[in-house]
Amino acid sequence: MERSDTGELASRWVIAGLTVFVFVGIAVVLFGGLGQAPREVGSSILPSMNALLNGTSAILLTVGYVCIRRRKVTAHKTCMLTAFVVSSLFLVSYLLHHYQVGSVPFLGRGWPRSLYFALLIPHVVLAAFVVPLALTTIHRGWKSRLEQHVRIARWTLPIWLYVSVSGVLLYWMLYHLEP
Repeated sequence: MERSDTGELASRWVIAGLTVFVFVGIAVVLFGGLGQAPREVGSSILPSMNALLNGTSAILLTVGYVCIRRRKVTAHKTCMLTAFVVSSLFLVSYLLHHYQVGSVPFLGRGWPRSLYFALLIPHVVLAAFVVPLALTTIHRGWKSRLEQHVRIARWTLPIWLYVSVSGVLLYWMLYHLEP
């Protein structure tokens, strides 16, 4: 096996391992957290911080996309890597919050409830794909495999943007929309 093949195989294992680690972490937190009473949920700053981190990630992703379209490669790399760091901080904050409070039910009725779940279901499904997609996209860009990077980034960017923006909207609906 050539050295580049070994390196690629190792990268795939690292990406798979990190993806499994994140999934297990989410499952442990959502199904085994402390789960405080719902009235205590509103006293935490973590949901607002999560929304801020998600919004920041969306802005960085958008600016990074604009930078690469203008051929500002260094600015693109900086934005995208920073978006990944911000999204990672979001994940840690999200896990911490939900470990403390458990699942937070949406109390809205009528069309807001339908809209909430219409946003939530694809948000959750696509969020599961963001981890391996983002890691693979970053890895390919880092290794200057630009053709492969562009091919997967065309999928990663819109999915990651949807997850970030819908996360902010879901936060607003869950914590600021009157039931």
